[in-house]
Amino acid sequence: MRSTAFVLLLVFISAAAAFAQSSSAEVVKIDAQPSKGFSYAYYLYVPKALRETAEQAKVHSFIVIPNNTGQINDDIAFHEADVKRKISQIGAFLNTLKTPVLMPVFPRPAAHHRLYTHSLDRDTFTTDKAEYKRLDLQLVAMIKDARERLKAEKILTEEKVLLQGHSASGMFVNRFVFLHPRLVKAAIIGAPGGWPTAPVDEYEGKALTFPAGVSDLRTVAGSKFDIREVRKVPLFLVLGEKDTNDAVPMSDAYDERESKLVIELFGKTPVERWAKSEQLYKLAKLNAEFKLYPDTGHQVSKAMRDDMLAFMLKHVNK
Repeated sequence: MRSTAFVLLLVFISAAAAFAQSSSAEVVKIDAQPSKGFSYAYYLYVPKALRETAEQAKVHSFIVIPNNTGQINDDIAFHEADVKRKISQIGAFLNTLKTPVLMPVFPRPAAHHRLYTHSLDRDTFTTDKAEYKRLDLQLVAMIKDARERLKAEKILTEEKVLLQGHSASGMFVNRFVFLHPRLVKAAIIGAPGGWPTAPVDEYEGKALTFPAGVSDLRTVAGSKFDIREVRKVPLFLVLGEKDTNDAVPMSDAYDERESKLVIELFGKTPVERWAKSEQLYKLAKLNAEFKLYPDTGHQVSKAMRDDMLAFMLKHVNK
């Protein structure tokens, strides 16, 4: 997929710039620790205010944003530089919310370009390349490690995290929620590659295999789709009505079978599929709000930004 605006709040770069100098001291790199379950580094933004005595009696929300460079590159330093830049900008703006922010440094290899790791695609579950497999579990391990580190500093965080992503990272968030709903307090899913994974096993008599749907999630990921827990997670899904950035027909994002299924059953474009996806989420009784924004492409407009921020504020430190 093409490089795109990354996430909610990154569109606030102009506002964050004023904080940029001080934010660098609040960003910490945690190196890979395979013994703890993660083979890549992650970055953690911790507002200085959280280290004040008055804050140590409180329990704070924890925001997690999967990384997405929008490009393939075998050099992990390329992806790390992108994460380091973005978390400083995002964290600086979020400083007033007194909320830690975690962003992993996951690779997106050029040598194995079908592995669309930043979207948590099917291949990241079925690959025989151990270094790229099950990045969702690595993120779970990172979250656990970060919470322990924060607790050691007397910074307490909620057990469930807030997730946010746009484009490929929106796909990652969508799929992570379906796999690990017990770990998620609420999630924003922005422009998720032309098709939010359907919370059903089949449609019109055809099995919706992952990531088109969840019919073989147990086979692919080793755990069944727990719809009761997913229903507990507030979701906000957003898309521009002129968004044509579609991962569905792309071989690095979808296997041929799933690609054909989505196009045949739900439409040829992301916008054409949007209402049908919303209907499936409602029929499954998920706590999901869908919103389509006029005159908006594959980007975060001001109206979209304001709505996403309002959603985030509704769930932060509550």
